[in-house]
Amino acid sequence: MTHNQSHPLTSQELTSVRQNLNLLRSQLQAGRVDGTFLSRQIESFAALLDQVEAEHHQHKKESRFQALYSVSRLLGSSLDLQVVLDQVMDAIIQLTAAERGFLMLRDDDGGLAVKAARNLDQQTLSSEDFKYSRTIANQVLDGGKALLTTNAIEDPRFAGQASIIGQSLRSIMAAPLRARGSVMGVVYVDNRMMAGLFNEDDLAALETFAGQAAVALDNARLFSETDQELAERVEQLTQLRRIDRLLNETLDADKAMQITLEWACRLSGAIGGHLGLAVEGDSPQVKTSHHYGPVGYPEYLDAAYPAVREVMLTRKPAATRAGDNGERAALVVPILRETRVLGVVVIENDSAEPFTPEQQDLIERMVGRAVVAIENGRLYAAVRAADRAKSEFVGVVAHDLKVPMTSIAGYADLTAMQGGLSERQQQFIGRIKDTVKRMEMLVSDLSDISRIESGHFFMEETRVPAAEIVQAVKDSTLTQLESYHHRYVELIEPNLPDMRVDYYRLLQVLTNLVSNAYKYTPEGGTITLRVRQVPGRVEFTVKDTGVGLSKEQIAKLGTKFWRAEDDFTRSRPGTGLGFAITRALVEQMGSQIKIESEVGKGSSFTFSVAAAG
Repeated sequence: MTHNQSHPLTSQELTSVRQNLNLLRSQLQAGRVDGTFLSRQIESFAALLDQVEAEHHQHKKESRFQALYSVSRLLGSSLDLQVVLDQVMDAIIQLTAAERGFLMLRDDDGGLAVKAARNLDQQTLSSEDFKYSRTIANQVLDGGKALLTTNAIEDPRFAGQASIIGQSLRSIMAAPLRARGSVMGVVYVDNRMMAGLFNEDDLAALETFAGQAAVALDNARLFSETDQELAERVEQLTQLRRIDRLLNETLDADKAMQITLEWACRLSGAIGGHLGLAVEGDSPQVKTSHHYGPVGYPEYLDAAYPAVREVMLTRKPAATRAGDNGERAALVVPILRETRVLGVVVIENDSAEPFTPEQQDLIERMVGRAVVAIENGRLYAAVRAADRAKSEFVGVVAHDLKVPMTSIAGYADLTAMQGGLSERQQQFIGRIKDTVKRMEMLVSDLSDISRIESGHFFMEETRVPAAEIVQAVKDSTLTQLESYHHRYVELIEPNLPDMRVDYYRLLQVLTNLVSNAYKYTPEGGTITLRVRQVPGRVEFTVKDTGVGLSKEQIAKLGTKFWRAEDDFTRSRPGTGLGFAITRALVEQMGSQIKIESEVGKGSSFTFSVAAAG
């Protein structure tokens, strides 16, 4: 009986074999065995076993190729390093039918670290089960060649190894994981019970798969490292944006410097630090102004940290190691504004090693972003100080001018009372008195501006009837209105509620608005005062038929000492302070002045005050 080994066994051939076996069993039971028939059947059975073995080998080979194809597709489905590690390990167990498998990657010290460990049931092994032949794994790692032993406990190359004897290791295969020309790790499988489980074909398949797996692992590792770096960079940018917001929210230089120092320590993991400002002089002295963390507080940073002088001169950061006398590792970063060094930031590390270049770069970028806020804060403080000095000076001057102006007015009155003056002399006395009045108005305006800007301007609110304030405005401006030959119109809504307001300041506002209206309206115009009730408030509008304002002029209106450039406006008396004071008073009353104007047709100014409850 012969069989063609090019095709698998048929059901008819298997039936014939069973029949012949039954016939031999009957002959044996009857004690009449045909020797020729027996010999022929033995040959047939031997040929059958050869064919079965060949078919098994072919099936195993085809299954291996199919598995390699399937695994190759699977390995490209993920870039997550741990997922790829587990996929590789499961595929190796499937390909080799090994009892256990380990995937090890080279660590920073050049040794091997287990990254995945699985058994035949695709279960992850715990670290207590990481018992394998380190001799074989290291030999593959160092030599870069695959290795097979069918019975390690009897193999003269490894029989004397403690791990082989202690774990009774028998069938072992290991192959290098090679990517970009270097060995990145080792794939290792074994069976502790069966010898001869693996053969050279299995080793070749393991090598082939290890080559594919190494590429997938290398890609996943690169992606993981890139993803981690990207995540760290995004986190850094997020933190820098947060610091930017904190710095942009303040114009206090001290607060900006404290924020800068604290975040420099947080971002770098420093235990503490200092911020110092440069002292004017020939030598690069830096006096400590801010401190953070549990580190000592030196008065001068250049004396406590030798690197500070170098940084002040070179304008470049410097990192130092821990010293033998207990000095901690430090990083010194200059606070640069263009080419000028405003100061330095010094942070300290709790370890002996200096700050890394990455930490240095991050802190340098953060300080570079913060220096604008620090400088703006310092400039703002200087402007505030100058503004306070100016307001104090104006207040003193306004106060000191009142006495001589009173004396001038008094002597002018006394001179007029003496009599005997010519008509021209009386005109001179009148001009002196008019000039003193204008000076008194200017001094009064300067005094108000000074009190408003210095925060010493207070209002005394009382209950004020609308009719009373309207009458007071009319009484104080009617003479001037008549001198300009204007028509004065009052549009007063009936049954207006009382107001809760400072009487004299409201009168000052309305008088100023009416005064501007009649001054900047050509003779024979109309000035209208309208008062009406709006929800919870009383609204005032002063309207004129004067020269009007352009949009550009409205934008400048209220700037101290500003007046329009046209000849008509310049011909009228004024200091350029009245509207600035008026607007400030209205804002303190809880309102805003609404301006509507058209050149050549007139203007209207509207605001409101709170009604009394």
